Amino acid sequence: MSCVGVEIPEEQIAQFCQRYGIRELSLFGSVLRDDFGSYSDIDVLVDFAPGKAVSLFQLMDMEDELSQMLGRKVDLVVKPALRGRVRDSILNNREVMYVAPR
Repeated sequence: MSCVGVEIPEEQIAQFCQRYGIRELSLFGSVLRDDFGSYSDIDVLVDFAPGKAVSLFQLMDMEDELSQMLGRKVDLVVKPALRGRVRDSILNNREVMYVAPR
């Protein structure tokens, strides 16, 4: 799958999500719009499985791993950290790339 010139390796994304206990991974921001440029980063929203605890160091490692996988800097956002209008905007304008099987 590709979004505005960035190839998204679906199988690698699925393996990444399963390894880290992510139940949903989405892209949002400029990667989905026409203003995505050669210096743009990729905004990634993750929602972890219930009860899954992740440290700040693990989040940093996850960002690094996704950056290598996608060939761009990644900004990782955890869904519970979203608030107010920003939350609404992101949730209404995202593209879900992975959903864990139930």
